[in-house]
Amino acid sequence: MDTGTVLYEKNADEKRPPASITKIMTLLLIMEALERGDIRLTDVVTASERAASMGGSQIFLAPGERMTVEDLIKAIAIASANDASVAMAEHLAGSEAAFVARMNEKAKALGMNNTHFANATGLPVENHYTTARDIAIMSRALIAHEAVLRYTSLYEDYLRKDTDRPFWLVNTNRLVRFYEGMDGLKTGYTSEARYGLSATAKRGDLRLIAVVLGEPTAKTRNRDITAMLDYGFAHYTSVVLVPKGAVVGAVRVDKGDRPVVHATAPHAVSLLRKKGAAVGKPELTVTLPDVVPAPVHAGDPLGTLVVRDGDRTVRVPLVAAEGSGRASFGTLFNRMFYRLVEGRDPVSAKIK
Repeated sequence: MDTGTVLYEKNADEKRPPASITKIMTLLLIMEALERGDIRLTDVVTASERAASMGGSQIFLAPGERMTVEDLIKAIAIASANDASVAMAEHLAGSEAAFVARMNEKAKALGMNNTHFANATGLPVENHYTTARDIAIMSRALIAHEAVLRYTSLYEDYLRKDTDRPFWLVNTNRLVRFYEGMDGLKTGYTSEARYGLSATAKRGDLRLIAVVLGEPTAKTRNRDITAMLDYGFAHYTSVVLVPKGAVVGAVRVDKGDRPVVHATAPHAVSLLRKKGAAVGKPELTVTLPDVVPAPVHAGDPLGTLVVRDGDRTVRVPLVAAEGSGRASFGTLFNRMFYRLVEGRDPVSAKIK
């Protein structure tokens, strides 16, 4: 998962209905909204009549029922609830149709070239399709928001626990309980789509994603997912070159209250290695500007880390580990005085 390398594929670009695997994109847009601060886990969502009317897997929302964003995420991630999916879609975009437009925009941005969504649930509808490859792409994008794994890894939980309408959530992905290291991600089933699953598991530093579609039974679905993951863990390992959050450089901030900000990798930078294979040493190149203007916010892009490993080149964005606001006049005066007295810039000493 960390490198995006495909270890095995078969009919990976065949278009098929994804059923509830659709909700990976629904969850991705929810997690992005949380990280932007558009919504909070404690926000309360009111279920519309339309959301409450959804069939299939559901938590039986009543029209006008109020539930937190976090509980609705649990309902989607664990129980694949269609009513919760539509409630969140309407909360974020005003209508499911507007939310679906965002889903398709995101799919295009991710390079999911053989995908088109027509709803936020995966319930049967015309012109709603994707491929195993595209599902792997959006699964990788969702897992980059690590907080979602707190929910997709749960085998069971409760909603409305202390009310007269408690609801027991049981994960539709039984492998989270029975497969070592599995912490997600999403099942799907309709009579047309048959049984599908996008699964992810992590052992040590190696995380894998496996996708199957159109399986005849849940048993064969789980068997094939298990076989693919077993193969990956048995034959490959992950070598971490740069841990998540590791400082790889520093940049001056012109007129910043913090004269220097540090550049970090927003996620671990890893190489996939076949066990027992002879490998060369990768080349790492950090490209950063000498100076950036204030203000700088934590997470702002600063530069690029390029990893060259044989004939493979990977570019990783580097971001600011901390922010730097605009410096006050007094701070700027003190820095100018330091330069005059010491004959050098006080910032340069910090970078070195």
